[in-house]
Amino acid sequence: MTRAAPRPSADPIGATLLFSLLLHGILLLGITFHFAKPKPALPTMDVTLVNVANQQAPAQADFLAQANNSGGGNSDRAARPSQPFSGLLPKPDPGTAPRAIEASTPRPQPATAQRFVTTRGNSDFKIDSSTAHPEHDTPDTATASVSQLQQKAAQLAAELNREREAYAKRPRKKFISANTREYAYAAYMRAWVDRIVRVGNLNYPQQARERGLHGDVIVTVALRRDGSIDDIQIIHSSGHAVIDQAVKTIIRLAAPFPPLPHDMKGVDLLYITRTWEFQPDSVLRSQG
Repeated sequence: MTRAAPRPSADPIGATLLFSLLLHGILLLGITFHFAKPKPALPTMDVTLVNVANQQAPAQADFLAQANNSGGGNSDRAARPSQPFSGLLPKPDPGTAPRAIEASTPRPQPATAQRFVTTRGNSDFKIDSSTAHPEHDTPDTATASVSQLQQKAAQLAAELNREREAYAKRPRKKFISANTREYAYAAYMRAWVDRIVRVGNLNYPQQARERGLHGDVIVTVALRRDGSIDDIQIIHSSGHAVIDQAVKTIIRLAAPFPPLPHDMKGVDLLYITRTWEFQPDSVLRSQG
């Protein structure tokens, strides 16, 4: 009985060599990834364009602009100015390519050939020679229309410029009342009220005393920077014309008042609203 010859085993060196070739091929043909570093952003500066400029430079500017502009407005807080007359820039349609538009004059129309109409016999039909040759726009008439449009546009621009200048030159106003807590305004108003009460009690209206009239009247007084009176308005009447007129007379007798202090340098007109009490015992007091 013969035994079968043993099968030769696989060559380990060949298998190792084949695995090494595959590994080196993967390493040589491998793909690497790199992260792109973002470029540093350029520094920016926010500049506000002003329409009205003057020679006076502000001590402490709120914004950067191309020119000095001090004064104007009626707000105590700094706010970024807006342009109420301009809109957003038109954006081109992303689906169509932008095309340049060139100004051109209308092409001259060819002259109409002259025609003659002849008739025979008697007829009442007539042709108006003025309608035989229709008028066409010529380059001269087109140029005149463009000039008229340009003149109207210039007039509108000048009007808008005048409105902007008037807006910037408006007086800066400050409104205070008995509830004002700012030290500078509260101290000035206290001295102002005491002066009117003193003058009012010395010049109490005789007619109101004789008729026994009394009541409360709310008055708003506008003062200029030099302490002079700009306007007096009755906000709420007392119900008696004698008392309403008397409070105006008393305030004018107490004027002029001290000028506005340096702490109020940003105010052109100071509006003070107070309630004045004409009591039954012929005494004038201020509520608050």
